[in-house]
Amino acid sequence: MNSTIADRRLRNQRIAGKAHRHPEDVVAWLGAVQAQEYPAARWGLALRMKNGTTDTEIERAVNEGRILRTHVMRPTWHFVTPDDIHWMLELTGPRVRQRMAHYGSREGLDGALVSRALAIFERALGNGQYLTRGELGERLARSGIIAKGVPLALLTMYAELDGLICSGPYREKHLTYALLAERAPRSRVLSRDEALAELSRRYFSSHGPATIRDFVWWSGLTTSDARRGLDMNRARHELVDGRTYSTIEPVSRTVARGAAVHMLPIYDEYLVAYRDRDGVPHAASTVRSKTRAPVVFQHALVADGQVAGTWRVLRRPDQVMVDVALLRRFTAAERQGMAEAVARYSRFLGMQVWLSVT
Repeated sequence: MNSTIADRRLRNQRIAGKAHRHPEDVVAWLGAVQAQEYPAARWGLALRMKNGTTDTEIERAVNEGRILRTHVMRPTWHFVTPDDIHWMLELTGPRVRQRMAHYGSREGLDGALVSRALAIFERALGNGQYLTRGELGERLARSGIIAKGVPLALLTMYAELDGLICSGPYREKHLTYALLAERAPRSRVLSRDEALAELSRRYFSSHGPATIRDFVWWSGLTTSDARRGLDMNRARHELVDGRTYSTIEPVSRTVARGAAVHMLPIYDEYLVAYRDRDGVPHAASTVRSKTRAPVVFQHALVADGQVAGTWRVLRRPDQVMVDVALLRRFTAAERQGMAEAVARYSRFLGMQVWLSVT
């Protein structure tokens, strides 16, 4: 555990200290934000904005296309901005396709079938149409392609990685797809070296201090790409507890400010964006089950930069409750910070939220 690294990451990720004004500013600063669990990912953005930001504000940014939700790295869902999506797909897409090749082959999705499906998607979504995945599956079926479940999901991912489609406005709780050319018509185009330098700068500025292994894990790029990106940005390196950490940030000794306790959502960038976990260890939790579930796969309670518990939302007919399971004893100040974190979450949801501590 290294408190200095944790403090700097909290500040650089904008969880503590300086906050962003708009959801798209958060996404642009971080480069890309994992958004596998959509409601939780919206809370992750709000945590990096002014206290009082609501879920409605985040949803509006997504529906208006100021934030796009698509597959761009590893592969999993990420938030990206329209201005960044094309150059980022050009840089990371080939590596994601390599990882997906096995799954596509297993489902019988050969090149000819994928090309046919993508052409059908393009026609179906033309002229500003927004369709759900199920509706895209229906369009495929009309042309003799039966794809449901995993095969249909893979086909939409191929279309995303090819820069054909991306997220459209949500229809109630259902994601729709749109043509990327219509959602991001003025996206920047960068050469590969420019894109590599830009993504490296974004990551090590917003996530640093971090290791090369961290960036390789986060981006899906190669180790040689990571080293080149750091060299192009003239990154600074420091040896901490036997590991080399890199950063691209102004030299500052300022300690992160703000609430000492933060309620992080599942898959938050503060935890999921690193391969090496010495700086912010998050061991398994055995509080609620006999299995050792990694905290990264749960909502995490972070105190003074370190994982100190987990939390979950319990919805009942008459109330909404945040149920916290502590991994250690909290001080009086930390319990006050926890109460303030729950109050902030209450403002985000726009409803009263009660706190229960296990």
